[in-house]
Amino acid sequence: MNKQKEERLSFREAMAYSLRGFLLWWKAEPKIILSGALQRAVTALVPYLPLYFTARLVNAIAAGSDPGEVWQMLALLLISTAAVGAVQAAVNCWDKVMRYSQWPIWNRFFFDKLLSMDFCDVDDPGTQDLINEIGQVSNWAGWGLNRLYAHSADLIGAVFRILGAVVLSVSLFTLPVPQGSTLVWLNHPLCLAGMAALMILSVLAASALANKANSYWANHDGTAGNRLFGFYGFVAMKDRFRGTDIRVYGQDKSIEKGAMEMLDGKDGFGINSGIAGAARGPMGICLGASAAVSQAFTGVIYLFAGLKALGGAFGVGSITQYVGALAGLAQGITSLLENIGDLRANAEFLRPTYALLDIPNSMYQGSLTTEKRSDRKYEIEFRDVSFKYPGTETWALRHVNMKFRVGERLAVVGENGSGKTTFIKLLCRLYDPTEGTILLNGIDIRKYRYDDYLALFSVVFQDFRLLAQPLGQNVAAAIDYDRERAAQCLEKAGFGDRLASLPKGLDTCLYRDFEDDGVEISGGEAQKIALARVLYQDAPFIVLDEPTAALDPEAEAEVYTKFNDIVEDKTAIYISHRLSSCRFCDEIAVFDHGQVVQQGIHDTLVEKEGKYQTLWEAQAQYYQKRRSKYP
Repeated sequence: MNKQKEERLSFREAMAYSLRGFLLWWKAEPKIILSGALQRAVTALVPYLPLYFTARLVNAIAAGSDPGEVWQMLALLLISTAAVGAVQAAVNCWDKVMRYSQWPIWNRFFFDKLLSMDFCDVDDPGTQDLINEIGQVSNWAGWGLNRLYAHSADLIGAVFRILGAVVLSVSLFTLPVPQGSTLVWLNHPLCLAGMAALMILSVLAASALANKANSYWANHDGTAGNRLFGFYGFVAMKDRFRGTDIRVYGQDKSIEKGAMEMLDGKDGFGINSGIAGAARGPMGICLGASAAVSQAFTGVIYLFAGLKALGGAFGVGSITQYVGALAGLAQGITSLLENIGDLRANAEFLRPTYALLDIPNSMYQGSLTTEKRSDRKYEIEFRDVSFKYPGTETWALRHVNMKFRVGERLAVVGENGSGKTTFIKLLCRLYDPTEGTILLNGIDIRKYRYDDYLALFSVVFQDFRLLAQPLGQNVAAAIDYDRERAAQCLEKAGFGDRLASLPKGLDTCLYRDFEDDGVEISGGEAQKIALARVLYQDAPFIVLDEPTAALDPEAEAEVYTKFNDIVEDKTAIYISHRLSSCRFCDEIAVFDHGQVVQQGIHDTLVEKEGKYQTLWEAQAQYYQKRRSKYP
């Protein structure tokens, strides 16, 4: 944010940013805007109705009016107070319900954007920086879209507070002191102009002081402290995955040190932080001065209204009405100016939000539909494909030429960083090649509709994730699914015995994030569920990235034995570091430094001098040493 703060938005730009954010909220959920506006409007107007009837009641009593008239005024006061109280309670309830949906809607802004973006942009470090910055400024002091929603409603409330106050206070200036009174000078235009000027000056001064105090929050970069808090504040309570390491290695002291830095660091929010120092100093002074100016003006109102009542301009009960109304007027104007100032400050924190939302989709989106072939006759070809990630000059892949057809079993092997995962990302069109072309049945894959092309693939990535949802929904990746089919896929993936032992079967919730009777599954069991998910999708191409890495040797052997039954007539692309698992594949592609240096079957490659033989001997030597050591 430092660079952004140097290039401060103009007032006009800030208001344009705020208007855009308001329209985003309105488009997402108009009721959240309406409920907030209505709640602020009712809250602003509610005090005025009892204030009016109270003034009438006191005037009637002071004037010695007929008891019936007094009782009538009292009844009106009670009925109006009860009525507005009921209305306010109902509106508050509606607004509270809608405010609970504020965070899900806020998350939806970014969730929808990220899902609609090209994956290459989502995967870009710059995009991740924007996401982190948006989260940090929101967590720090609620800056960004969330703060905008609140201030938009507060602005409406301020306007209604001002309008109500004007209606009730205008007669203070229009009702004259009767001629002959020693206080008739209060009718002089200069006196009335002086009161108006004093009110305007006090409101401006109070607002300026309040905005100055709030600017310390806006200018204080608490995101670093909040980032520390997000980690150290919850690592011991919520992060069960780190619990064992913390206990075994005694890392509690390191966590405690980090927590103290979080509190007392310059960018933190403890008693020794920068914002705490500002609160004890200039920020606190500004807030105190703002409150003092407002209270002083209230005293002046009492004096002016009291003198006019003493002069006979109106009854003594009206003093309450005028003082309350003018105090409300001052508060309304102050709130209006404060919210405008806060909107301007908040606009600076909308920049990363809009930078993210405005990222365009640059990948070409074709219009051709892929053939829905019952014979699954698909052929994919990499034709002189090279690729380097955005922002780098290093080639991740270079001059890759490869062709594979339906029903083939292709193994992709190589050392870490050799380009295997990049190859899969290009195959699934998560990225487009920097050079060369990828063809599906002889047609550039960029000419196909993206969703159609992606539907051809079922993938188990190495870093796959399962959701804390029922087992069946995880397998089907959907809420409504074919239960029999899901069970069959789990059986094929080797999860059948475990499924039979689950008390709720497919309805068993994975993990205990939301359900007390959820089950914690091992890494190997998760891998089997992920494999079942691939089978359930029934796509022509299956891509498996280290599909047995977390399985024990017996389960791994079972998967290999059943591999052909599992894959059936689909094309399988299999990434593995265990070369012994490549025996069942029709072809092996050996990657090294982004290039395919060898292709062939296991029996041929293992006898031929080259990268595959080197890798094979390195692994075989390890097992041979173990056998010689442990006869």
